[in-house]
Amino acid sequence: MGWGDLGAFGEPSKETPNLDQMAAEGMLLLDFYTASPLCSPSRAALLTGRLPVRNGFYTTNGHARNAYTPQDIVGGIPDSELLLPELLKKAGYTNKIVGKWHLGHRPQFHPLRHGFDEWFGSPNCHFGPYNNTERPNIPVYRDWEMVGRYYEDFKIDLKTGEANLTQLYLQEALDFISKQQASQQPFFLYWAIDATHAPVYASKEFLGTSQRGLYGDAVREIDASVGKILKHLQQLGISENTFVFFTSDNGAALISAPKQGGSNGPFLCGKQTTFEGGMREPAIAWWPGHIPAGGVSHQLGNVMDLFSTSLSLAGLQPPSDRQIDGIDLLPVILQGKLIDRPIFYYRGNELMAVRAGLYKAHYWTWSNSWEEHGKGIDFCPGQSVDGVTTHTQEEHTHLPLLFHLGRDPGEKYPLSFASEEYQRAVEHISGLVQQHKATLVPGQPQLNVCDQAVMNWSPPGCEKLGKCLKAPESDPKKCSWPH
Repeated sequence: MGWGDLGAFGEPSKETPNLDQMAAEGMLLLDFYTASPLCSPSRAALLTGRLPVRNGFYTTNGHARNAYTPQDIVGGIPDSELLLPELLKKAGYTNKIVGKWHLGHRPQFHPLRHGFDEWFGSPNCHFGPYNNTERPNIPVYRDWEMVGRYYEDFKIDLKTGEANLTQLYLQEALDFISKQQASQQPFFLYWAIDATHAPVYASKEFLGTSQRGLYGDAVREIDASVGKILKHLQQLGISENTFVFFTSDNGAALISAPKQGGSNGPFLCGKQTTFEGGMREPAIAWWPGHIPAGGVSHQLGNVMDLFSTSLSLAGLQPPSDRQIDGIDLLPVILQGKLIDRPIFYYRGNELMAVRAGLYKAHYWTWSNSWEEHGKGIDFCPGQSVDGVTTHTQEEHTHLPLLFHLGRDPGEKYPLSFASEEYQRAVEHISGLVQQHKATLVPGQPQLNVCDQAVMNWSPPGCEKLGKCLKAPESDPKKCSWPH
């Protein structure tokens, strides 16, 4: 979901009344970022509080390549990483994930091995349908065992876009909250729905109800679901004890636009890129009785901050034996303070850009290759900016491209290299980069090796369902990452 997809962020159709109300009752964070312009690394960053280059969710198979966890990936979240639910357990929390995991699908990467107590959802996105000979359909899990597969047991109609998955995920959330409230148990719910990821879907009640087509239908259903979750917290009398945060894993995928893609508002490009459209996210914090209503913050925030902020709420300290990139946002959200910190824009193994204050310096630019662009793959449709949205990897490390995001949020007008403003800002950002790189110890890359034999052929529980499939011979290879 993109920065420009919600009414509170200026989307003109105003079809997100519940999220807009959440913003009115809480705080909008207008300068909030993901840690990667792609799904898996950003989720790993959220749950570890660490940049993907530290937690291993990157590839070294090609320079500055985005990589994620498809079915044939061999890697996943390492045991050495400490995830938020593992740490919250120390404070007595019960933890549930609903929806998309995406941190590896082999047994050692299962979310219940990494701090979660319950899971209803899938290790991957709802891709398919596949023919189950070259690759199987994606499984859906209930805790340790699969309960079916997308398209087979959990229907998604690719012609109409109808699927009731969001409703299933909503009910899981409501039931979990009710159960924890009844047992007076503190809880962490990671509600990771994926209806706005192509192929986009919505349930029958929402199909055809949006001015924005099927994508808008999906957004409306997510909005309605968030509204029901917040209302449920209020009806149970625990809203003032429950911190809720809404955001996305990366910018809207403009490659899927206009029918299956969202809006990144005034920002350049979308998912897969380190321009603002790929990494700036909608973000709303809600905690009645604690967060002053109607707040708006320009704090530079990041999904990794949810790790540190959640630990702070639980009375826990972040691990001291590793570099944590997230910061505690409670002084920002509760007291309106501003914390000076940079934002690092990584694409795979390369630091592409850095933001400090209102200035953003690009050390590398790249949208996607001419070869891919020639196939109709375009991450910046209708948004070509000469010398900026480049189709070859352009290095600017000695003379970074600099933008003032206050005057130029769309990154269209680089500042003059000769200006005093440029020299002052670049000198400051260069110091931050040197400091960052001096402490950077990259993790072991998890997204380098692919093998068809590790796909979801026979997940746990397949025997009971009669859905086990024969895996091919193991043949590990370097994964190909064109972007």
